[in-house]
Amino acid sequence: MRHLVLGGGGHAHLAVLKALGRASPTDVAVTLVTPASRQLYSGMLPGWIAGHYAREDCEIDLQTLARAANVRLLQETIVGMDATRRCVALSNGRHLEYDLLSLDVGSETDISWLELLGERLLPVRPLGDFLDRWPAVLEAAGKHSGFRLAVVGGGAAAVEIALAVRHAFRRRGGRASVGLVTAEAGMLPGFAQAVRETDPGSRDAGAPRRPPRASGGFGGGAVAARRHPDFGRLRDRRHRRRGPVLAAVGRPALDERGFIAVDRTHRSVSHPMCLRRAMCARARTQERGALWRDAVHAGPVLAANLLATLAGQALRTYRPRLRSLYLLSCGSRRAIASWGPLSAEGKWVWRWKDRIDRRFIRRHSLDTGEGRILDARA
Repeated sequence: MRHLVLGGGGHAHLAVLKALGRASPTDVAVTLVTPASRQLYSGMLPGWIAGHYAREDCEIDLQTLARAANVRLLQETIVGMDATRRCVALSNGRHLEYDLLSLDVGSETDISWLELLGERLLPVRPLGDFLDRWPAVLEAAGKHSGFRLAVVGGGAAAVEIALAVRHAFRRRGGRASVGLVTAEAGMLPGFAQAVRETDPGSRDAGAPRRPPRASGGFGGGAVAARRHPDFGRLRDRRHRRRGPVLAAVGRPALDERGFIAVDRTHRSVSHPMCLRRAMCARARTQERGALWRDAVHAGPVLAANLLATLAGQALRTYRPRLRSLYLLSCGSRRAIASWGPLSAEGKWVWRWKDRIDRRFIRRHSLDTGEGRILDARA
């Protein structure tokens, strides 16, 4: 009996659990190692912050999926691995041996440079900790006049979260405000120019587009995008005395790009019995700048290659999309669609994104009538 270890309960491993449930291999013992038995779909996190979704609307029950696929779920965290000995180290001090390992834990980031903020620092990840802490922050924002919160980061996640926080504050009343602190690269690097040149504070109200404004504070209730090398303003004493700082960015802790080298089948170039999904790895032959970031699309290929490896069959090649569609929520029930140089905005985009997100949750639920995992095409 061989042992397959799935490290992490990320989006790609959801496809693996579904594939195992359909294939039902009898000669393989499978263990899923994940710190939480329920996974919140990150694409719906801004909607949860804004108050559009209940927590249960955004969560996927990993325990139920694992049970349906005859997979043992071990609620632990992988803190190290020895690929030569084929074992992983767990946070409880134990070691878990494997014949085949798949990692879906995301790229580790280092936010130690923000630790000077102490208790004011609120990292978005791990998501479980953030979900537990956020209600207290929202309550404090409604009670204290002049409450200020800064979101650090310029990517899509940071912008969506900043706008969601702003919407949540407005729903609570009061005069709480939000600031978006970006690096010199500015806001939404890699997105369509029309999207980048819009004031994020205007999206929620549907105001005319204008470039992000520089601001020394977080006033006016708007989301002010402020650029500064290495986010140095957060080291300023004035900012140390201000409100919570929500970290939606981090420096990679693995290499200069934060990825692990794999080939085009998701297999480690140094240890073939270790497969890693695209979100925490990059292809050795991949052109610079074209990163494998879409775990949702990479998941089925990873699942097929895990089963093929166990069966001694040929592996499939993953071909990343040259251009991806991004749907960014804007706090209220509005969203932005960005695809290459094209962009669109409106309530209809939010409804489109909402349908896609809810369908993703349904796809990874169980058909209670038959007790089987729903097919991905449903």
